[in-house]
Amino acid sequence: MTTPQDLFLVSLDVPGEHPVEQGDLSLALAGAELIDLLGARALTLDGELIVPGPVPATGDRMLDEAGARLRREEPYETVADWLWRRGEGLAVAYYDVLEAAGQLTGERRHHWLPRRSGRTKAHADTAARRHATDRWESREPVLTDLAATLGLGADRPAGDEPEDEAVVTVLIAVGDAVTELEAVRERRRIENAAFDNIWRAP
Repeated sequence: MTTPQDLFLVSLDVPGEHPVEQGDLSLALAGAELIDLLGARALTLDGELIVPGPVPATGDRMLDEAGARLRREEPYETVADWLWRRGEGLAVAYYDVLEAAGQLTGERRHHWLPRRSGRTKAHADTAARRHATDRWESREPVLTDLAATLGLGADRPAGDEPEDEAVVTVLIAVGDAVTELEAVRERRRIENAAFDNIWRAP
């Protein structure tokens, strides 16, 4: 199992402060992919720039796809730019992969998940789910921090932060991107409310 897969399954199972939005989860999944690719030495960070390494062969289709999509010519891409580019539609892509692997069944948790064949889906009690649950319950720092950006809170022991500076850079970028996306949503809500008020005015 990979960090993105664990994060997706946690987002289905763990109650949050509010429903997890598709865009927020997509950004967090893109960040999780970067962190796993860092661990696989498929890239390094030069400040906030993603410097690609050897094309990875992780054995996971989504991670290999992510590694293949790294910008390999200068100027290299920033972490923030990667999150927005790779994140587009990524939550639904992970849903499709996990569903095809038989990891999803039963009740649907996210309002944006596609309805297929009249059935709704969430993850089954599989080895993948148990792996994600074990990692979550152990308060593993990376998974906990990524989930926190989605409003999925968990108390982590003080001082138990990720030690790798590059990982911290990615986590900060994910948090900033999710905050930026929420600001865009808020502006749209205000604009729509103002537009509605114009039409309702006598």
